[in-house]
Amino acid sequence: MPGTTDANQPDKERTIAVNLIARVEGEGALRVTVEGGQVREVELRIFEPPRYFEAFLRGRDYREVPDIVARICGICPIAYQMSAVHAIEQIFDVRVEGSLRELRRLIYCGEWIESHALHIYLLQAPDFFGYESGIAMAKDHPELVSRGLQIKKAGNHIMSLLGGRSVHPVSVQVGGFSRVPSRDELNSLADELRRARDAAQDTVRWVSRFEFPDFTQDYQTVALRPADEYPFNEGPIASNGGLAIPASSFEERFREQQVPYSNALHCTLDGLPYLAGSLARVNLNVDRLSPLAKQALAETGLTLPLRNPFHGIVARAVEVLYALEEALRIIDQYEPPPAPSVPVTVRAGTGMACTEAPRGILYHRYQVDAGGTIQEAKIVPPTSQNQRRIEEDLREFLPRILDRSDQEAALECEKVIRCYDPCISCATHFLRLEVERR
Repeated sequence: MPGTTDANQPDKERTIAVNLIARVEGEGALRVTVEGGQVREVELRIFEPPRYFEAFLRGRDYREVPDIVARICGICPIAYQMSAVHAIEQIFDVRVEGSLRELRRLIYCGEWIESHALHIYLLQAPDFFGYESGIAMAKDHPELVSRGLQIKKAGNHIMSLLGGRSVHPVSVQVGGFSRVPSRDELNSLADELRRARDAAQDTVRWVSRFEFPDFTQDYQTVALRPADEYPFNEGPIASNGGLAIPASSFEERFREQQVPYSNALHCTLDGLPYLAGSLARVNLNVDRLSPLAKQALAETGLTLPLRNPFHGIVARAVEVLYALEEALRIIDQYEPPPAPSVPVTVRAGTGMACTEAPRGILYHRYQVDAGGTIQEAKIVPPTSQNQRRIEEDLREFLPRILDRSDQEAALECEKVIRCYDPCISCATHFLRLEVERR
């Protein structure tokens, strides 16, 4: 029955039931069972009904795919579009290079900037200041939240210019874009991006001074690792355990599994949980960061590899700075391409691709017939890939907070989950707690 809990009775079976996790990608809950002072079960329950996007895509023309998959996420639509177009372009033997490839990196910069800034300032920073929300924090620290919104707005403007709008952009297509900007249009962003770059440097310094829990994990980290650039759209899939495979081999090593308590599949690497996202990318690609981002990371005093999930907020801040630098580099060197897209010759086949969403690698596979109709689609989002790792973090973290009340323990669990940059289907509260005694 719901009620209060005496946290000092280790011989009792204690169940912490969080009925609603509102700031994750979809609807979910957390249930933890403690018996004899030991954590027995940790279940991150994603109970949002299946959305059937993979089924929706079957029978649709390949040209419809970018606009359909963009609706999967309002915060990271570019990631879904880019993984889709890269996979389909592999089937059609299309290479997008030169200025068009640079524009794809630029629009990805915009997504990282807006997504990371929103998470840092409005979702996770309030945890370190003791506020229940970013809105509450803004009342006492308006200058901080304004700085975060300034950075986010710069990212939104990149997406609006290149994508037609910042939410569910409409210009991305197989072969390139439906429209590309002029030099003057891109140059109009430069001053705002420079101001945002300065704000991003301040952000790295700010978050690096937070008081982080002493909590380190032996992570298996996974990210793309291109030969000569920080990962956005392309590169082999790498890990700190020596993995180096193309996206076409993803399903040979990464397997999804249904668990009885969640509608989201668990994805593992060779049967083991792994970490994807900013922290993994920085660990595996620190040598690919721009000079200013490298310097900012070095000045934090943190030692690589980063193994504390709470340091993810620092990794995101470093990536915001990198993305702003990269955006300015692309704008400075931009020469408009002769056409907004390259020719496409439709043919039957199967294509696979991975790109780096703000929250980690995003895998797409498509089978297309000779007429360009989608026969089969498979999408593995970062949430599915990080779910097992979140549960393992909670399992290791919980023993240090079991002497607290259920409500206090639930709030601490909330902070661990938020380290993984939960998506913004936002609510004013994160957890609603129910404790069951047997």
